[in-house]
Formats: sequence, C-alpha cells, structure tokens
Amino acid sequence: MNYRDELEAGRDAFGHLIKVWHERNGWSQRVLPALAERLELGRVHNSQLSNLRNRKLTSPGPELFVALGRINELLAAQGPAGLSPELEQQISDQPELLAALQSSALPLLSDSDEALGPAQLFEIFVGLRQPPGAFDLRIDVAEAAGLSAALAELLTAGRPWRLCREQLIAAYPGEKRQRRERFAEVMAGQREYSAEELDAELADLRRTLAVLGAADEQELSADQFLDLLRQKARLLEQPGQGEEESDLAEAIRRQLQA
Repeated sequence: MNYRDELEAGRDAFGHLIKVWHERNGWSQRVLPALAERLELGRVHNSQLSNLRNRKLTSPGPELFVALGRINELLAAQGPAGLSPELEQQISDQPELLAALQSSALPLLSDSDEALGPAQLFEIFVGLRQPPGAFDLRIDVAEAAGLSAALAELLTAGRPWRLCREQLIAAYPGEKRQRRERFAEVMAGQREYSAEELDAELADLRRTLAVLGAADEQELSADQFLDLLRQKARLLEQPGQGEEESDLAEAIRRQLQA
C-alpha cells in the first residue's frame, strides 16, 4: 500500500470512528463543539465533524486533533459513577450539554483500554494506526450483498414485500426521494446496497426498527444492529437456507400441487 492509499484508508477509518463514537453515546453533533468551547480545549465546528464522518475533510488542522484528543482524555478521566462534580459544575450553565454527557460519556479507548489522545487520533487519520476494534464498524464491499439480503429478511420478517410495503415505507425516516426509492428496491430484492450506501444508511435503518416498535434504539446499538445483520447473513448463506427454492419451475409445481 502506497502513502496515498494509507491516507485514504486512514480518512475512511477516522470518519467511521467519529461516527460510531457519536452513535454509541447518542450525541448530536453539537456536543463536542460545545464542550470544547466551554472548557477551552480547542475549536471544533459542527461542519468539521460532519465532513469527517462523510470523509470530505481531507486536510484538517492540528487544532482539531488537539481538541478531540483533549476531550476524549477528559471523558476517560471520569469515574465509573459518571461525571465528576467538578465537570458538572463547569458545564452547569449549559443544560443541554450537561444532560447529553450525563446520559452517556463513553471515551474512545484503544484495544489496551487506554484513552486515545491527540497524537493517536492523528495517527489513525493518516493511516499509521488502526482504530480500536470496538469502534471499527466498517462494512466490507464483499459483505454488502449478504447484509442487504439479511436486512430485507429482517425488516419484512420474511413476508412478501407487497404485504408490508406501506408500513415499512412509513417507518423509514429518510426523506430524500432517491433514498426512499433505493430502500424500497432493496426491501423488494430488486437491488442491493453498496458498502458505502449501507454504511450511510445504518443509523436510519436502525431507526426504522424503532419506529416499527420492533427494537428501541437504546436497546439495540449501531454495532449490535450490524452484528445482528452479519449473523443473519451467515445464516442465509448456510446450505438449505433458500437453496431448495433455486429451481423456480419445481417450486411453482409444488405450489400447484399443494
């Protein structure tokens, strides 16, 4: 792998890291900028976080990594009982920020349970360091088709698409017409999500389950949801799962004889 490939892989990994960090804590993109500004840890903008998550920010300044690293080290220093009284006092004048951190303030920890500081975050961004395994939810190109099939099987509960179409379309939170059409095509088995599309859709697909009343977002985290899809995809690939219907003519004959 040459240095350009390493940089590209690093940006991709870092974008996923920031995305999963927010999803696992249930934070909005306002939390980290507000915390950095209130405690004077550096400057982080909402747009920077959005562009990092979408892998559009290719050359962020060092201040971004300093701010994120300091925030992460601060969160890692909090005790198991929650935020320290000192930190709560420091942000008490910002009730929205305080409530978000009281609800969840999980830090980014390495595989050896050490807090990732500015230097470690920068190393991940430039591809010199792998992200922690617990925060690496990247979807491989080779598994996208299987995950798409597993997703359709899960959300339709194995029922024909025409019987649950209206309910699923109503539950899907994506607003753009192109996304809604793509969702319908995947559910109907007419196409598959690419790895990039599936990664971008994961949060809204999890919300679809919540709207349907099948699983609350707090009960099923993003990584648990992805792990569930991977398990289901492996089951669908096992011999006997769908292979008996591979001969369409034979399957139709059995239906006629039933």
